[in-house]
Amino acid sequence: MRGCTRGSCACGDRDGTGRDGTGTGTGTGQGGGPPGPADGPCPPRRYVLGGGARRLAGAAALVSGLRGTGAQVAAALVLAGTGRVVLHDRGAACAADRAHQVPAGPGAAGRGPGCGHGDVPTPQFLLGESDVGQNRAEASQWVLAELNPRVTVAAHTGELSEAFLASFQVVVLTESSLEEQLRVGDFCHARGICFIVADTKGLAGQLFCDFGERFVVDDPAEGDPACAAVQHISQGNPGVVTCVGAEDSRGHLFCDGDLVTFSGVEGMTELNSQDPVPVHVLGEPPRGPWQPRPRAGELAGSLAVTMTSVPLSSPDAFRLEIGDTSTFSPYRCGGLVSQVRLPQVHSYEPLRQALAEPRIRVASPEELPRSRSLHAAFQALHAFRGEQGRLPRPRALADTERVLELARSLGAQQGPLDEDVVRAFASVSAGDLCPVAAVVGALAAQEVLKAITRKFLPLDQWLYFDALECLALEGATQLTEEDCAPRGSRYDGQIAVFGDAFQEQLGRQKYLVVGAGAIGCELLKNFAMMGLAAGPGGDLTVTDMDTVALSNLHRQLLYRSADISKPKSVVAAAAVRRMNPCIRVTAHQNQVGPATEPLYGDSFFRCLDGVVSALDTLEARAYLESRCLRCLTPLLDSGTEGPRGNVLTMVPPLTKPLGPAGTPGDGTFPLCTLRYFPRTIQHTLQWARDEFEGLFQLPAEHVNRFMEDPAFPEQLPAGKALEVLEQVRGSLWERPRDWQDCVRWAHRHWQSRYHDAIAQLLHTFPPEHETSPGVPFWVGDRSCPHPLTFDPNNDTHLEYILAAAHLFAQAHKVTPCSDRASVQAILRSVVLPPFAPQEGLQIPLAEEREEVQAPADRGRLAELTQDLVQRRQELVGGEEAQVPMMEPIHFEKDNNIHIDFIMAASNLRAENYGIPPADWLTSKRIAGRIIPAIITTTAAVAGLACLEVYKLVWGCRDPSCYRNSNLCLSDCLLLRIQPLPPPTYRYGGREWSCWDRLEMRAVGADGQEMTVQEVLDWLQVSLLRAAPGWVTLGGARLDPDTHLLQRTHGWTVTMLLRGHTVLYDREEDEETRARQRAQRLSENLEDAGEPRQRELELYYVCEGEDAEAEDARPPLLCSLP
Repeated sequence: MRGCTRGSCACGDRDGTGRDGTGTGTGTGQGGGPPGPADGPCPPRRYVLGGGARRLAGAAALVSGLRGTGAQVAAALVLAGTGRVVLHDRGAACAADRAHQVPAGPGAAGRGPGCGHGDVPTPQFLLGESDVGQNRAEASQWVLAELNPRVTVAAHTGELSEAFLASFQVVVLTESSLEEQLRVGDFCHARGICFIVADTKGLAGQLFCDFGERFVVDDPAEGDPACAAVQHISQGNPGVVTCVGAEDSRGHLFCDGDLVTFSGVEGMTELNSQDPVPVHVLGEPPRGPWQPRPRAGELAGSLAVTMTSVPLSSPDAFRLEIGDTSTFSPYRCGGLVSQVRLPQVHSYEPLRQALAEPRIRVASPEELPRSRSLHAAFQALHAFRGEQGRLPRPRALADTERVLELARSLGAQQGPLDEDVVRAFASVSAGDLCPVAAVVGALAAQEVLKAITRKFLPLDQWLYFDALECLALEGATQLTEEDCAPRGSRYDGQIAVFGDAFQEQLGRQKYLVVGAGAIGCELLKNFAMMGLAAGPGGDLTVTDMDTVALSNLHRQLLYRSADISKPKSVVAAAAVRRMNPCIRVTAHQNQVGPATEPLYGDSFFRCLDGVVSALDTLEARAYLESRCLRCLTPLLDSGTEGPRGNVLTMVPPLTKPLGPAGTPGDGTFPLCTLRYFPRTIQHTLQWARDEFEGLFQLPAEHVNRFMEDPAFPEQLPAGKALEVLEQVRGSLWERPRDWQDCVRWAHRHWQSRYHDAIAQLLHTFPPEHETSPGVPFWVGDRSCPHPLTFDPNNDTHLEYILAAAHLFAQAHKVTPCSDRASVQAILRSVVLPPFAPQEGLQIPLAEEREEVQAPADRGRLAELTQDLVQRRQELVGGEEAQVPMMEPIHFEKDNNIHIDFIMAASNLRAENYGIPPADWLTSKRIAGRIIPAIITTTAAVAGLACLEVYKLVWGCRDPSCYRNSNLCLSDCLLLRIQPLPPPTYRYGGREWSCWDRLEMRAVGADGQEMTVQEVLDWLQVSLLRAAPGWVTLGGARLDPDTHLLQRTHGWTVTMLLRGHTVLYDREEDEETRARQRAQRLSENLEDAGEPRQRELELYYVCEGEDAEAEDARPPLLCSLP
């Protein structure tokens, strides 16, 4: 066995912060290579896997079998940062193996394959032309090592002996015989080694996990534990706790079996010392389909809690019914109720026993018979291979029937056998499809990560996946053994399933990929292996505005450290060309949006066979969907968030359009909550974000603009102008001369924010203050704060000073210093004046409108402007004047100093209000609004999307063949359902689909562009035959001279518009109407100042419309000459 490494895996961290990694490796080098995914910003896996990710650096995993599925597993583990990954394969690479390769880095030139042929079909993407004849594991090793220089990658070509297996925490077998699976499985179970089998055959896959008789899951659930603020607790038996959740909880609610603790409760302090108590839920709030209920941990304590959903004044409020609180002290204010997650112990059966008594994971009970049939089919396939020494020949009836016969004998033990499923499976089991390998390989890799990190519930114990609905496609059902026989082609594994003619059709496809991020990379890799757009007439366009960043290297397969700062689309296109030189790919660096419609117009979209999106904003997705909806272009939309992912299929005119996605929280909170009454760490982190902008970005921008143009505040509203000038004054009068001045400023600001501001709030509203007699002010969602006292020896206080002073120095172009001892010495010499409260200070208790500026404020504005103009003249005339004077600092989530400030500022404010603090990693995730993406989820989602591409290439018109997919890797759940049919509506006396539209070639009888009058005539029966146009019904174009169109349309148009531009209005006077009707379409629009376009969508209103028809009418699309 030989190893390949570039250094140690920096997955460890300091105090859970995700920094200062110190993991160790076992290879030959220590940190001598180029920057890899473990360097720089914290990898997204830490946000998903939590503290368990630190175990990855010391873990060792074996992946046996380096064909498609094994290659996917190995690549995911290397990118995830597994300390040591050993590859095992005793076979030699052949010509077909090099059909698809991941692009090598700068040091691996000359490995690119040509378009030659091979003799074994397999979607192995790690091999190059020069690797033919070498051992498959050894040849794959070097490319995998380049994916993550901080991971040790080794190859083993000998037997899987017990002595060899004993050194691993996890063993994964792919492409192995049943005998070897049983032998290795028995050994691993006896030794407590986590054992996984992952296998794919044609359109189906199998996954098995055995993690031993006592496997401890440290944290079984996603995300952070649930937490809610206490509003009130009654004294009684039972007592009732009124709570309100965080704004961004998004369904993370308490449920039966949860354990909870109370903290920070004032008055009824007995609850603060209670051990965790179980929650019992009555009227459980609805959960999303992909928010499975956590399994209950061991119950503890005697104070049982019951939760009921009760409508309260706050929309996110709920009540907990707890045990006897009648003897407790009266509740006064504050407090949090927090979920406690206890470790869980799970037991697994060895493979030998699990084969006979399978526990199969399914998304719904209806899927269990199908999975049991596949369980028997895979065993029958092993038996067939043992008999014949080969897999069944594609579409060979005799072979298929023999597999079915073998399955019948096995399936009788498991219940009824679905013989159609077994036949379909066996008929294409010799095939090898990269999308199926991607899905099953990603699922298997996630189970490996669960075994190492002990985060999330492992699979219990079998999972079966299939896309056999692809065989029901028109054309696929007629394929013969000859159609699917090997051609010696690089795509033989695909031809075995879909035939040779289909492969040619794949090569002619024209597709657009929007986004070259994590999902986009996996899609492009799959397209290269499938041969999409790799033939005559094919075209694959990929567009992305972004450039490669260091943080992308953790999960984006096509990028290397040498690509950092290069355009993603360009790098990705070059990478897939190296994977498959036949692919015809074009890279763009454009956003697909209104500004680029001249480039991506209707004609562009109508020439496409499909669009695949991997976008990260709802706005971009909605725009892309609108373009595809207008141009009747199929769209596959993919998305992920941590271990969850989905694929949505939009096929005109068969399926419902995607429609608006669920609206996530936008991260905004009421200002009064942030300023005075925070109750969650999300509030204090947003407050810290606002502090960052208000201290280090906006003042610098305003100073620079004022120095350039002192009159610019006159362009602002008076209230805003006063605020801006106050910022300018503060920045100019507080200009530091050196680092010591920056430290003193940071100390003064700390005192102002965390002591004086809180003391002033308590002076205005003392703890005993009442809003009315008997009604305390500090109750419910208002937690009474307390001021902090500065201590230079307090780590959080000092971290704040260091970060704030550093940023202040940077903004003022002063050289900073990071010596903690010298900073502490400066702080001890600072003497600040005592706090003096202001009398009569008004503090808003709710969102208020900006009041009209008082005359006194206007006078202050004039005085301040005069002082600043004079100060500006002094500075401009001085020798030290700099242009620009200050450096605005924009918040960057990947800048550690920025996150240091955010975390310290937020946690200090949290301490003011008795809110539990957040660690560095959590602070970065929330403040940076990071939606984590991990390689396992993105690979699985891309594979699911590519399965739908197969159906689009066939031109499938049967909606029952398409699938929308939802994936939850944390629970190993996969739900694939048929898309909904398109909605319909009635208009003009008939039923219309949302895909129906009226299309016109807007060329008049004179051969020129139509006038408005001609458009109006086209919509009326009397002159319909004279106007050359088209109507699209259900995706089919019909000539307007047909009887159907005459019978359907008899509309008198009363108004015609293009956006907000009125082209015709019957309510205008006769002269205006005549002028409107005579104008040509583009003339009318040019008069309104709109740019000329060749494709117009017109809005019309007809006589006698119902009010309900305002937004329910077929659109009118006009093509101008």
